Amino acid sequence: MNTDVIITCAVTGAGDTTGRSDKVPVTPQQIADSVIEAAQAGAAVAHIHVRDPKTGKGSRDVELFRETVGLVRASGTDVIINLTAGMGGDWVPDPKNPANGGPGTDMIGPEERLAHVKALMPEICTLDCGTLNFGGGDDVYISTPAMLRTMARTIQELGIKPELEVFDLGMAWLASSMVEEGLIDAPPLFQICLGIPWGAPADTNAMSAIKNALPANAVWAGFGISRMQMPMVAQAMILGGNVRVGLEDNLYLDRGVLATNGDLVTRAREIIERLGGRAVGPDEARKIIGLKT
Repeated sequence: MNTDVIITCAVTGAGDTTGRSDKVPVTPQQIADSVIEAAQAGAAVAHIHVRDPKTGKGSRDVELFRETVGLVRASGTDVIINLTAGMGGDWVPDPKNPANGGPGTDMIGPEERLAHVKALMPEICTLDCGTLNFGGGDDVYISTPAMLRTMARTIQELGIKPELEVFDLGMAWLASSMVEEGLIDAPPLFQICLGIPWGAPADTNAMSAIKNALPANAVWAGFGISRMQMPMVAQAMILGGNVRVGLEDNLYLDRGVLATNGDLVTRAREIIERLGGRAVGPDEARKIIGLKT
C-alpha cells in the first residue's frame, strides 16, 4: 500500500459535461480558479484541458492554454501543471464514405498536438498511449505507435515528463516498450484510466492487471470515472499507486449532489487519510515523480 499519495485533479476535460453541471469550469479564468481551488484542497498536480468560452466544447487553442496557465502561475499557487496533449486524435467516419472523416473529426499530426506544450513548457504533459473505440457510437481516438514515438522523442528533448495514459493492457504494453527503447526517462510516470468505454473497466482486476504490467520502477496513478471515482481512489492507494479525481471524470460528490473540484479533492484526501496515508504536497510529489527542477 502507498501511504504517501499524490493527488492529481483533472479539472475540466473536453467532454460534453457543461450542460450537466454548472460547476464545470469553461473560461480560462474559471479553469485557473478551479486549479487553485484544487491545489488549496490538497491536489499536488493539476491536469488541464481548455474549452472554447463561447461553446464550452474542448479546444486545443494555444492562446487559451497560454491564458489559463498564465493565470495559475501569476497566482503564485504551487501546483504541478500537467497539460493534456491528447487533443487532435478524434476520428468519426463519414457515414456516407467511411474513408473520410465526418462531423466531429479532429485529426492532426504529432508535432501539432504538442504546440501548446512547446509554448508553455509545463512540468508534465500527457501521452495517450494507443487507439481506442471511444463510447458507443462511431468515435475513435487515434494515436498510432509511430505518432507516439515521435511525440515521446519531442517531449524528451523538451525536458518535460510525459504522463503515459493507458486505458487497457495493450496500451500499457506499448508504453512499456517505449520505456525500454529509451524514449521515456526514468522513472516512467503512468496513469491507469479505467471505466471509459471501451477500454478496461473500473474494477480491481483491471487495475491490478495493468499495474502488474508496468515497468518495475514506474510511478503510477489510477482513476475510475463516474461513480467509480472514489472506489478507485481507495483501490489505487491499496495497490501502491497514486490517485486522480476531478470534474473531467466525475460530476458528483454524492448521489444527486454536484461537486466542485475542491470537493472531490477533499473527499479523496479524506479517503487517503482514513486508510492511514497522507496527501503529499507539490515539492514532495516532484521528488517522487522525478521532475527536473
